[in-house]
Amino acid sequence: VWSFHSGVAPSVAELNTKLDALKKDLFMLRMQHATNQLDNPQKLVQTKRDIARVKTMIREKEEK
Repeated sequence: VWSFHSGVAPSVAELNTKLDALKKDLFMLRMQHATNQLDNPQKLVQTKRDIARVKTMIREKEEK
């Protein structure tokens, strides 16, 4: 997805923006999969995991 080598964690707003983008990507991947146009089905799995990671980061920030 992306990494935080700079040591600066993104804000909740930035994470929500990333989450929206990932959800749109997942939708497009599902459409491609349904029409047999998806080259790499692993992209679906990776995108779902990225969404889970972002949601986890958002939840951790909101708990603090």
